[in-house]
Amino acid sequence: MRLILVPAVITLAVTLLRLAGELLHGSKSWFNTDQGGYLAIVGIVWLVPVFGVYFALRLTAAGEQPRHRGRSLGLAAAGCVVFALGFYLFNAGIIRSMTGVVVMWALAVVGAAVAIPAWRALSRVLVAYAYAARVPVAMVMALATWADWQSHYSTVDPSAPRIESYILFGFIAQLVWWVSFTIVVGTLFGIVAATLVPGRQRVQQAA
Repeated sequence: MRLILVPAVITLAVTLLRLAGELLHGSKSWFNTDQGGYLAIVGIVWLVPVFGVYFALRLTAAGEQPRHRGRSLGLAAAGCVVFALGFYLFNAGIIRSMTGVVVMWALAVVGAAVAIPAWRALSRVLVAYAYAARVPVAMVMALATWADWQSHYSTVDPSAPRIESYILFGFIAQLVWWVSFTIVVGTLFGIVAATLVPGRQRVQQAA
């Protein structure tokens, strides 16, 4: 928990900055209010690879490293491919409507499950960080949805009841899909960083 404390506080600050920027109608390049909020400069999505590297280097410095780096890198890459496949199938319209959403979520979870054994110590940190980052976002989305804020955090869907819209595209999306994203992307970047930067090996004392 000490390892994720500062990253979690930074992530919360970026979330609140993003919300304020959208409500104050800031530049769309910085604060995109469209559904999904894609490619906005201010966003916690960009922190995932950064903190994946940070966590990996901290663990490596403490002597905690993946046992088989080549295998670990392969698992992390495979997890990203499975995750990306679900995203592609839905966004390309190959699998549409709610079925496509469920398939996307399911493949995200499978991708995370594939990536976790790559480096279990890093995965544990990333899971803790992911929930520390995404639970506040889910809470902000609940407020935005019920208050009809003009923000990408709002999940209002005219064709669905508000509570259903929030649960599907706010609560589950944040605590399943985005948590899985954090695991697969953070693990991949973290293992690459650990491979490039040798860590301090633990010195074992003779009894």
